[in-house]
Amino acid sequence: MTPEAGAEAWGGPAKAARGSAEAGFGPAEGVEREPGGRWVGALSLANLGVWVGWFGPLQLLLARQAEHFTPDHKASTLAVVTGLGAAVSMVANPVFGALSDRTTARVGRRIPWVVAGGTGGALGLLLLAWAPDVAVMAAGWCLVQLALNASFAALTAAVPDQVPHRRRGMVGGWLGVSQVAGILVGTALATVAGGIAAGYVACAAFSLLAIVPYVLMRRDTSPAPGSQPAFTWREFVRGFWIDPRRFPDFGWAWLTRFLMNLSYSISTMYLLYYLTDAVHYAGDADTGVLILTALDAVTLLGTVVISGVWSDRTGRRKVFVVWSGLVISAATLLLAVWQTWTGAVVASLVLGVGYGVYTSVDFALLTDVLPSAADRGRDLGVINIANALPQVLAPVVAAPVVTHLGGYGVLYTLAGAIGVSGSVLVGRIRSVR
Repeated sequence: MTPEAGAEAWGGPAKAARGSAEAGFGPAEGVEREPGGRWVGALSLANLGVWVGWFGPLQLLLARQAEHFTPDHKASTLAVVTGLGAAVSMVANPVFGALSDRTTARVGRRIPWVVAGGTGGALGLLLLAWAPDVAVMAAGWCLVQLALNASFAALTAAVPDQVPHRRRGMVGGWLGVSQVAGILVGTALATVAGGIAAGYVACAAFSLLAIVPYVLMRRDTSPAPGSQPAFTWREFVRGFWIDPRRFPDFGWAWLTRFLMNLSYSISTMYLLYYLTDAVHYAGDADTGVLILTALDAVTLLGTVVISGVWSDRTGRRKVFVVWSGLVISAATLLLAVWQTWTGAVVASLVLGVGYGVYTSVDFALLTDVLPSAADRGRDLGVINIANALPQVLAPVVAAPVVTHLGGYGVLYTLAGAIGVSGSVLVGRIRSVR
């Protein structure tokens, strides 16, 4: 397929030019080879390891550690630690993505960063396991975010490197499976390991082992000779600004993902405290979080791959993203108005349906609006700021709402409204159907 044919398939050359310099780039640049089940499986396992390293701590361990160190100020301590980590993530992801674009190692440009990130993430989790105070806890979490974002940036950039457009929904679906499995496995390890330190050690071991099959496959790409300009720090830094006036579809895609992730971060960050303080869950709250996460996983796994494949076959992305975002917002609003254990269960099941569709298809949509084929890692890193920045802002928004402005009902109503706005604005993306 030529670039012109690819543009016509998405509504004509004019629309493609308005949205992305990369529209139609995949097959034209040799990305024709089918990804293969073994490679997709290894990529998904490595991605699962990253999410275990993130969400074992985020779902339970950091909250329990904050409660252990500062029982009277647990919410504010958790907000500070997670906010610092998210700030590190916001910078680390695009920087490591850009560095991987320029890496010329014999094994390829992405694999070295997967190895370095997995190793550093495990060390950060071990530091958290033996943290004596809040300061070391914060330092450990920042190291985890720094390192695992190196892995995550390289793994996500491997998809547009090696997967043609017509298969990205499917691969995005399997990455969605690994994401939710990582959240579930991380939560399970944190719950059953037998304490905070043991939970961190278990997550560290799993995260490190999960990258081994992907690394051993040694399937990677390298920059074409002469494709990268001479390196200067000034141009390197300037490259992170992608003008939304030149690439409006990229700008809208960034904004909509930011809003959806802000809604999701506000909803999930205080789930443990929501069960104890609003629902007054009768059992062990850690187990309650694990049950809700498992229920969410069941319905997510039922939709994530199917929706990605369906999107590939129809050639449509936006309708899936819009409606899945509205379903996610509906689940959030259920938490606001139905503050019971039954309500939390129903909301988790609904959330899984919406997030399964959103996870796979929105990722495929994002890879279709990247501005530059030579800077995929950097550009996906800029997109991933829309994942990290909400983690910085969510505690700033959530803490005063929970404490002073109406509690969890108001908090989840706000999260639902933000999610709806993110869904509606997807319609502004023009170069993708």
